[in-house]
Amino acid sequence: MAKRVNREECNCFALRQAARFVTQLYERHLSQAGLTAAQFTILSRLAGRPDATAAELADELVMDRTTLVRALKPLQRDGLVLAFAAGHDARTLAYRLSASGARRFEKAHVLWREAQAEFGQYMKRDRSKALRAELFALTGAAER
Repeated sequence: MAKRVNREECNCFALRQAARFVTQLYERHLSQAGLTAAQFTILSRLAGRPDATAAELADELVMDRTTLVRALKPLQRDGLVLAFAAGHDARTLAYRLSASGARRFEKAHVLWREAQAEFGQYMKRDRSKALRAELFALTGAAER
């Protein structure tokens, strides 16, 4: 008979459960701007790094490039993100926020701050900062 995994000992279970909880918290706020947490993250990256290619964004977000391109489609459809030929290679697409996308991001950024504050009610600021550092170290994002 197979042994059952004790959930208290499973890192994957704990991280996925926490990720669902945190995603739901942020999406409750961000939905007021018509965005999901994943969409906000993409807009945030583009706000800070315009003209990024899909490969660059996918690497920065630790996402599969195909998944990222699929996630960009609704943002493009809604006129929030523009795609254009990258300067170094006309076959490669680069992305940037449209004027509408920049406005939506600014609205969502205010809501994101509210979500951050609510998260702070569950985890003190120093613990939040330490948690982020550990998670970024885990994915290697701290070096990017």
